[in-house]
Order: sequence, then C-alpha cells, then structure tokens
Amino acid sequence: MARKELRPHQREAVDAVLRALELPAGGRVPGSGLRTQVIMATGSGKSLVAVRSAEELRAGRVLVLVPSLDLLVQTAAAWREGGRTGPALAVCSLRPADAGMAATTDPAELARRAGPSATRVTVYATYASLGLGTIEQAHLAGMPGWDLIVVDEAHRTSGRTGKPWAVVHDNTRIPSVRRLYMTATPRVWQDGAEDEEGEEIGPGRGELVASMEDDPDGPFGARCHTLTLAEAIDRGICAPYRVVCVDVSDPGFQAAVLLGADARSDAVRGSRLAALQAALVKAAADQGFRRTLVFHHLTREAEAFAAGLPAVARRLRAAGGAGEPVYPRTVWADWLCGQHTAVHRRRVLARFAAGGEADKAFLGSVRVLGEGVDTKECDSVFWADVRGSMPDLVQAVGRALRIRPGEGKVASLVVPVLLGPGETAESMLTSRAYGDLARLLEALRAHDTRLVESLAQPQAPSRARPESGGEAVAGAGTRAGARALLSFSSPRDPALLAAFVRLRVLHPEHENWRRGVEAARIYAARAGDLRVPFAFKVPAGRARAGAEPAAEAWPPGLARFPLGQWIADVRRTHRRGALDGERVAQLDELGMVWSHFDVAYEEGLAAARGWAAEHGHLLPPAEATWRGAPVGVWVKNQRAAARREGPGALPEERREALEAIDASWCPAWEISWQRAFHLTRVHLDAGGRLPLAPGEVVVQGEDLGRWVRSQRLAWEQLTWAQRWLLEHTLGVTAASAAERPRPRRTQAEKWAEHLAAARQFHTREQHLRVPRTHVERVGDREVRLGVWIANQRSRASALAPDRRAALDALGMRWSAPA
Repeated sequence: MARKELRPHQREAVDAVLRALELPAGGRVPGSGLRTQVIMATGSGKSLVAVRSAEELRAGRVLVLVPSLDLLVQTAAAWREGGRTGPALAVCSLRPADAGMAATTDPAELARRAGPSATRVTVYATYASLGLGTIEQAHLAGMPGWDLIVVDEAHRTSGRTGKPWAVVHDNTRIPSVRRLYMTATPRVWQDGAEDEEGEEIGPGRGELVASMEDDPDGPFGARCHTLTLAEAIDRGICAPYRVVCVDVSDPGFQAAVLLGADARSDAVRGSRLAALQAALVKAAADQGFRRTLVFHHLTREAEAFAAGLPAVARRLRAAGGAGEPVYPRTVWADWLCGQHTAVHRRRVLARFAAGGEADKAFLGSVRVLGEGVDTKECDSVFWADVRGSMPDLVQAVGRALRIRPGEGKVASLVVPVLLGPGETAESMLTSRAYGDLARLLEALRAHDTRLVESLAQPQAPSRARPESGGEAVAGAGTRAGARALLSFSSPRDPALLAAFVRLRVLHPEHENWRRGVEAARIYAARAGDLRVPFAFKVPAGRARAGAEPAAEAWPPGLARFPLGQWIADVRRTHRRGALDGERVAQLDELGMVWSHFDVAYEEGLAAARGWAAEHGHLLPPAEATWRGAPVGVWVKNQRAAARREGPGALPEERREALEAIDASWCPAWEISWQRAFHLTRVHLDAGGRLPLAPGEVVVQGEDLGRWVRSQRLAWEQLTWAQRWLLEHTLGVTAASAAERPRPRRTQAEKWAEHLAAARQFHTREQHLRVPRTHVERVGDREVRLGVWIANQRSRASALAPDRRAALDALGMRWSAPA
C-alpha cells in the first residue's frame, strides 16, 4: 500500500513538530523530556501528521494514546496507511482480530514484546492503560522508555492533575524522550459545575475545565503549530457549516406538558420523541440532508428513535400535500452505543457511509461517536438530546465538520426547539426550549470563537435573513465577518438574536469575568502584584486567624477558582487584540502583568542597573550575579538579541534603556576585551600609570598589566577600531621587534638542528657513537646530541624513511651498544 502524501497544511505541522522536538545541542534532554502541542481543526488529518512526525524524527519506540477503543482501531489503521511499519501491539481488551494486531492487557507480555530488544515497535493504548495500569506496570518490570509518546485528543488529559489519565505527563512513571500532544479543542467552557467525569469543580457557570496552556514549562509544552477551524475552512480542509434551528410545535407534546405530566415520564418522553422524529425527517427533506448523525443521551431512546423513523417517513410522505417538501421513499436507520462490539460498530458505520441503499440514512449514537472517529460521509448532525458534558458536546460538533479533500460539502448542525404551550419564536430569552441551542453555540464556540461571538452584534435584517430562507453558511462566514450562521424555521429579529447570544451563550464568560476580577483584586491586595502562578487556585475556607488587616478573606463563592488559568487566558485574549478597553483598564488598575517576558525584562534591567552602579560598567562576566539575579547571563542574552536581525531582535526602546546604563554594553568584539579596556581607562583617569607587566595592577579580577602586554604583542590580530582605541585612549602601541619573544621553532626545525649537530660530530669523530651525556655546540647554541641520538634509536620504527636514511648515511647504529 502506497503511503499517503502530506497535504500542505500537514507538511507545515510536521515541520513545526520536527523543530520543536529536535534534540538540543549536545544531545542532552531535560528530565521531563521534550514536549510540544499541535492544535489542528477537527478532520484536518492529525493522525497523518503524528505518524509522519514519528517517522521523520526516526522514533523507533512509539506509544500512541487515545481515549477510546474505536479510536484506537481507527488510529492504528491510519498509522499503517501513513507509512508506519514494524511490530505493533494494542494494549486494550479487544481481541487481536478486532484490534487488527496483537493485543494484550498483561504488563509482563507488554514488557517482553516492547523490551530492550525492540528497537522499533508501535504500541497503541487507551488512557485506561495508564495510572498503575498495564503500561506503568510494564515500566516497573523493566520496559525501557519511549522515543516518542503521541497523546491524541490530549485535552482529555488536562484538568485535575490527580485523575488517572494525567499520569501521561509524568516522565518518571511513563518515561519518554519526546511527547507530542494533539487536539482540535484545547479549551472548553463548562456550562455547569461538573467536569467531563461528573466531578464537582466549583460553583457557577463558565468554569474552565479543559485547558492546554501554551507554556514551554507546562505539562503540555509550548504550542508549535495551530490550525484554527476558521483557517481550515478558508483553506478547504474542513467543511463550512451552518446551524439549522428547527421550531417544533407538536400538539401531542404540548398536551402532555399541559396535563402536568412529569418531564421524565414515558408519556412526555414518548411525545417528545415522536415530535423530534417528525422534525428530523422534515428537516432532512427540506434541507437536503443525506446522512445524519443523531445524538441521544439514553440508550432506549436511541433504539426507539431509529426503529420508528422509517414509519414516520412513510406517514409524512403519504400525508404530504402541495407546498410540502418531497419526503424520502426509503429510510435507513440504526443506532450505536458503548455496549456494541467494535466489529458491530464498524459494520454499522460502513452501512451508514454507503447510505444503506436508501434515500436518507440516519445513525443514532449514545456516547460512542466521540473523539476522532471518522465520519466524513456525514453531512449533518441532529441533537435529539443536548445533554452530557461539554467536552462530549464539543466533540459531537466536530463529527459533521470532517470532509474529504475536494468534496465541497456544507455541514449542518441541527437543533430542534420544542416549544412549550404558549411559547413562540419571540420567547428566545426566557424559554427553556432554547437551552439546547445555547449549549450547542457554546460548544461551537470552542471550535470557532470569532464567528459565534460575532452573533452578539446586531445585524441589519437584510443581512441576518438572506433571501434563501434566512440561511447563511459559516465558512464563507469566517471570511464575511459577522454574517449570520443561524438558520431558523421562521424569521428572527436580529436584535433579539444578538441579545440571546449575549445573555444565554456569552453569559457564562461574563460571570466568569466578574469572578476573575474579584479574585485578582484580592490576590493583588495580598501579594502586592498580579504575578499569579499558573497553577494557583483560590484556597477553600476563610483567611487564617491573625492575618494582617490588608489581606482580605477569600469569599466562599471564589473557593477553588483557577485564578492562574484565568490570568493566562486573559493574557492570550489581550495578545490577540480581542480584549476590550474597559476590561484592560479594570486589570490595569489592579497592576496587571500582561506579559511574563516583560516582567522578566524589567527585573533584569533593574539588576543590570544595580550591577553597573556597583562596578562602573555593564560588562559583567557570564557568571556575575546581583542580589541573586543572574545579571551576567541576562546581559548576555540581551546582547545576543541586539546582534540578531528579524524575529527575536531586541526592540529599539530596550536597546536605548541599556545604552543609557552603559553606551559600550554591546561592543562588536569580545566582552572580556571591552571590560579590560574600560577598567584600564578608569585606572589611568584616576592618575594611575599604564601597567606593562603582569601582576602590576589587578582590578575586579582583571590583570590589567597582562592584558596590556597581550594587546601590544597581538597588535596585528586586533581590528582597526580596537587599535585606534588603544593608541588614542590609553596610549598603548604595538610591541617593538626586540620586545617580542623569540618565535617558537617547529618540530621540523628542531630535528634539522640536531641532524646538523650529528653531521658536525661525525665529521670530527668519523663515527656516530655519541655518549648519552654529550652536548654538541652548533654556532651559539648547545645541542644535547647524546639524548637525541638515544631518542631516535628508541623511535626507529616510527621515523620517516628520509630521516632514517639521513642517519644511516652517518653510520647510525640502531641497536644500543652492548
């Protein structure tokens, strides 16, 4: 099978990964390993990016982690298609036939198959195999670390560090040289007080429960590549989309409600299900849907919904009249849940992709078609029940956005609005029926923030309701700015729609903003600044007794509020230019630190001023410190930035601030030279004599006499500017020929001198039997000829042929005399 070729956006991502995970100079890897994040829109080919990154990094031992068994099987197939060869092993409960490879849950077998002898192996596992599971136990049994760990749908490993899946970040328990974290949704806003595992995380709405911080020192590392959904749609990688809101005024459902039946009763649920079936078939006929995923919360409702759809379609077709949409002749419907086997799920998905040989195909899902599962054939998603956790809802949105290259489909996200008795389209701000739409828009916002937030700006009616029934496509929508992405069964007032989005979709963040500002105000009062560590959360309980009066007690409503995460998110919004001026002013009043890099620079500049005031210059050695601050390294880094051009260059205002301390802080030559020059000039200005010999004057650890002498002797190696400074500022000139030391002779010159002495001895004595202590005088030099002859004799085997021949001509005896 020919391996898949990378598309341009995938090549960009792979190149970014290679740069981020390149081994540092010297090959020394940090104790936590190398880490980076790739954020790519759903359906843009993260699996292919991952496998090609592994291949081009030459990673032999690779661990691929996914959240579900379905995704494990799909990922393994994608890696094989992407060109990954060699032994493969699944760490899961699937049978080998279902997994498509050898499978095990035995730590000993894993340690044996992926042991030290396995230089190339790919292990696919679910997160359930972590935290004291098969993988960690295999490492405890002696299995070596990995060359690369790929963490797919990595947002599932964020949040509380105590949950089992978070062990993937711990390099002491799951060791690896490199980690690559991949997801389409790095940030998820939770509507409620529970995280994706149903555990309480704090009061109030708008809680950030899944956040991958762009932090080189954080557990996920820095982001090396980001492909937003808006960009992916513009480049034709993901499907443009629209949200279709279907009003449902069903008499049976409204009657059940009027009778006061329990909303969870079979009567109300049955009436609701019937109304939703009719609404879905009508929407599919009216909007032209061919393959629709239907998301449910309860298994029995998914089964009943799928079983009844064909009959509903036949009834609507039979009752259809003039002006009604053309209802389908044939309908295929089925459902899936977590209890179905992997083989059954693949079989049903294949039939859904083929359309089931029917006009319309509908596939129900109960928490099974989540992260990463390939549903490119789907052109629409229908929410029969918008319940469950926000991360699950966000992933459900992504199922419709997948697209085959060149397909050109438009994805539809369909939300039914079951209007209660007396409710109309104008009840958007108060009706519970619109709660599902609000939650869907919150989930969509995790994929495409700008477009959803643009709905909060009132549009002109002509733009909010185009001629084609009030529909608009988001994708062209990203390019068109604030064009509406919502389609309704009946027209909506643009001002009402904007108010709905502000109050019911964006409201969680407004409340979260107020809580964040309050927590920041109290933190600033306690700490004196807003340099909040990323991991800081408001402590639970009241302030301890005896605290100083200025330190306020933390209000109970802020307990466990993630202030560090909140500050980091606000900084990112500010960097994008998306934080409005009023909010910026609020935080500025509290002493907001907008950039850690700016803080570090100001602290370094203060240390540089202090060091320069103490030493008289800003030319510190690399090891210099000032009150614990590494001022030498800091100045060295600023100097490197000052000599750089383009990205990373030192801004002009920072250069000017450093020049105000010492104009010569960044010379064109070595800093040690400039420092010695400066100290010598200060010494002369103070009335001292120019030191010419080593040891005469030592200042701040610099031997000025030795330095002056070395400059005079190496005059020709200095630049023109350095010679000018020495001559016109210090009065230093080049050393005369008599002052210069005799040039060192080469080994060849020394050998020739000793050979001449040997010839002189042979001419006088007529032999070359030289006593070892003999010294021969040649001209004005004394040559220890006896020692040299003995040395040549001991090195006879290593002598060059011409040298040996020259000694043979003098009667050299190569063996020592008896």
